[in-house]
Amino acid sequence: MSDTEPQTAGGKVLWHFTMSLDGFVAGPHHEMDWMSGVSARPGLAAEYVETTGAVLGGRSGWDAFPDPSAVYGGDWEGPIFVLTHHPEDATPTERVTFLNCDPAEAVRIALAAAGGKNLEVFSPTIGAQLLERGLIDEIDLHIAPVLLGEGIRLYDSPGSTPIRLHRVGADPTSVVNVRYRPTNVVGT
Repeated sequence: MSDTEPQTAGGKVLWHFTMSLDGFVAGPHHEMDWMSGVSARPGLAAEYVETTGAVLGGRSGWDAFPDPSAVYGGDWEGPIFVLTHHPEDATPTERVTFLNCDPAEAVRIALAAAGGKNLEVFSPTIGAQLLERGLIDEIDLHIAPVLLGEGIRLYDSPGSTPIRLHRVGADPTSVVNVRYRPTNVVGT
């Protein structure tokens, strides 16, 4: 099975994450150390560095990792927007704008700053709100061969109607098949 088509800069709103096989995008306190040793196809990160014009994230994630130079290992530089209910207590940081507005307005602001390139959404809660408003153009997931068991889910909306997705670059309704063998099972 081949990966999706190469990423292009087209002014899209991308909800973008590496996700554990059990649906978590971070550990319980936004830990990301579980991603060490996980590799993507060659050149993938460079595609995102080239096609990303701005990043939109949430305050919880920002407070856990307040480093604008950490995006794509420091290879990407551009404007970062952090949506928060309390911008007044945020530490001013170069290239980071703290916004207190409706998520749709945050997208408008960040897309304008992206200069025709893509806006990457790095927040599960903001991404879910944008998805419900019809403002996500693509969901771009990299499924890592790890089971976290707990943490921050990509999408958590109990009682909602299922949201159907169409796969990009393949049969739009096809299931993505993955097959793994456990390498370390605790307690056995």
